[in-house]
Amino acid sequence: MPRVKRGTIKNKSRKNTLAQVKGYRFGRSTKKREATTAIAHAGNHAFNHRKQKKSNFRRLWNVKINAEVRKHDLSYSTFIDALNKKGIGLNRKMLADLAENEPAAFKRVVDAVK
Repeated sequence: MPRVKRGTIKNKSRKNTLAQVKGYRFGRSTKKREATTAIAHAGNHAFNHRKQKKSNFRRLWNVKINAEVRKHDLSYSTFIDALNKKGIGLNRKMLADLAENEPAAFKRVVDAVK
């Protein structure tokens, strides 16, 4: 069985791993073993935070809608309930955008619900 030298392959693997952790602090940016675990944890956090981002934005939209609806003597829950009963098909993202950037248009939506 001939001898196989893996120096170039191993160095390439190490170089690629360390390139992924460029900018990390301490040993995670210089040591392959620590870099590998850092990459794995970063991937887990990235996956979870992509899921959390959806929830965070929905909460933000709810806050924006509620803040604007309170000016018209309604609560968020009664407003959303009335929207659903009237069959107005605006989602929370659009409502929050209207509330923030187009208060006149949002007032027309509130008037249609009342």
